[in-house]
Amino acid sequence: MPAARSPLTRDFFDRPAVEVAPDLLGRVLVAHHPEGTVELRLTEVEAYAGSADPASHAFRGPTPRNAVMFGEPGHVYVYFTYGMHFCMNLVAGPGPTASAVLLRAGEVVSGQDLARSRRGTPRRDADLARGPARLTLALGVDRALDGADACSAGTPFRVLNGTPPAPALISQGPRTGVAQGAESPWRFWITGDPTVSPYRRHAPRKNRVARSA
Repeated sequence: MPAARSPLTRDFFDRPAVEVAPDLLGRVLVAHHPEGTVELRLTEVEAYAGSADPASHAFRGPTPRNAVMFGEPGHVYVYFTYGMHFCMNLVAGPGPTASAVLLRAGEVVSGQDLARSRRGTPRRDADLARGPARLTLALGVDRALDGADACSAGTPFRVLNGTPPAPALISQGPRTGVAQGAESPWRFWITGDPTVSPYRRHAPRKNRVARSA
């Protein structure tokens, strides 16, 4: 298999999330389903540092919901949020750290018609996966993928090498919509890419603390 299409190995993910996150930009997500395959080039991600990060789902320890985060790096963590959306993460670092990278946005490079049909209405190509909920819709991801091993040849979801952007084209800034740890500049994106989602500060919700991964 050509290097640009080879799957990322577990060693790639066995690093701190803040190192893995920018290195995922430009990599290609491949999601296989009976109805077809969608491929997506990552353009925006966010890092979450587990028990050391108050914005992380793992901050207060393991639960049935976040158990995947405490396992091997390279696995997929999918959660349901606000009663309506799925969001997807890739687990990073050694198991006890429970860190992860939220996949925020990307460019659909193959399977655009299938991705568009999942969105429900005609969309500009740049909007098909512009935001974490849209990304999972475009790829056909739900909780059934939670725990999948992205480093295993038998999984319906893989991450391929792709072509990472030059370091000068990677921007870094605060994470989107988190109440705690908002000052951490752990959101990374490809500068000027039209598929990157807009930055939004956290909007307080009564009796709720927002966490992303």
